[in-house]
Amino acid sequence: MKFFIDTANLDQIREAQALGVLDGVTTNPSLMAKEGITGHDNILKHYMDICAIVDGDVSAEVVSTDFDGMVKEGEALAELHEQIVVKVPMIKEGVKALKYFSDKGIRTNCTLVFSPGQALLAAKAGATYVSPFLGRLDDISTDGLNLISEIRLIYDNYAYETQILAASIRHTMHVIDCAKLGADVMTGPLSAIDGLLKHPLTDLGLEKFLADYNKGNS
Repeated sequence: MKFFIDTANLDQIREAQALGVLDGVTTNPSLMAKEGITGHDNILKHYMDICAIVDGDVSAEVVSTDFDGMVKEGEALAELHEQIVVKVPMIKEGVKALKYFSDKGIRTNCTLVFSPGQALLAAKAGATYVSPFLGRLDDISTDGLNLISEIRLIYDNYAYETQILAASIRHTMHVIDCAKLGADVMTGPLSAIDGLLKHPLTDLGLEKFLADYNKGNS
C-alpha cells in the first residue's frame, strides 16, 4: 500500500518524508487556501516546492469545470513537473478530460468519487488513480469502507489498472481497514500515519528494557 499525505503544509510533508514511508502527496484548492496559498503563480510555485520535497506523485487539481478549461489547466500542470498528476473531478466533462489525458499519456487522479458507478467510469476513461472519499461518506452515516470493497471487486473483475486511492481518511483505523480491503493507496493527514506507530505495549516494553539496562550499566 502506498502512503500519500493529504496536505499543502510543507512542514508536514517534510516530516512525513523524513519518516521514510511517504510515496506521494495529494492537494486540493481547499488545502491550498488553508495554507494561505493564493494566486495562480503562487500556487504553481507551491506545487514545485512540494515536488522538491517528495520523490513520488503529487496530485494537483484543476479548477475549471468545462472540458476545454480542464484540458488547458491539466496540460499546464503536467508540464510543470514530471511528478505532477492532474486531479480531475468526477463530472461528465471530467470523464471526457480523463479520456483525453489518458490518450495523451498524462497521468490523472479522478477525485470526488462516491459510488462504484463513478469509479467504473473513471477506470474506463483511463484514470491513473480514483479517489473514493470514504470519510465524507462516513460523515453522512454511509459505509465508506464498503465503497472501497465494491470498487476493489469491480476492478479485479476486469483487471483495470486504475489504482484505488482511498481519500478523506480520517484516522488510523481507516488506514488499516483500507489496507485489509486492498486499496492501492491511502491519503490522509499526518496524524493518521503517525497513529500507526503507537501501541501502549511498545511504550511499556521499551520503558522496561531501558530501565533494566540502566540498572546494570549506570
